[in-house]
Amino acid sequence: MSNSLNICDVNTLDEKEPTFVLDFLTETITVRELIRSRVYQEVKDYNTEPSAYFSGLVQPSGTEKMLNGYKLRAPRRISWEAQFEQAIASFQSNGFIVLVNDEQAIALDDEIVVAPETTVAFLKLVPLVGG
Repeated sequence: MSNSLNICDVNTLDEKEPTFVLDFLTETITVRELIRSRVYQEVKDYNTEPSAYFSGLVQPSGTEKMLNGYKLRAPRRISWEAQFEQAIASFQSNGFIVLVNDEQAIALDDEIVVAPETTVAFLKLVPLVGG
């Protein structure tokens, strides 16, 4: 039996992007496992139907940041492992934060209860210009 988590992305204006669901086989996961599952699913979805744009947690190498994702020079396969490594580095350098039931997850080994009432949000942080 699998357990599901509803995941959404939010920005600093408190705007939420569409929610998606990730399934897990256990009742608890770590933040690291959450990030791995999200990145794996995003890359799998993209690689199934490659296009000129990738919409994911972190920017793949060789892409340009656009309003609704990252533009690739040409459609290509993306490595989920490389994306996962980049996402872990971004989490550790505060490129994004993970909110579980509106509480910030601090460490990659923090545990998350996988339950219908658990809310998970990824908040991408943007560096201030000139500051």
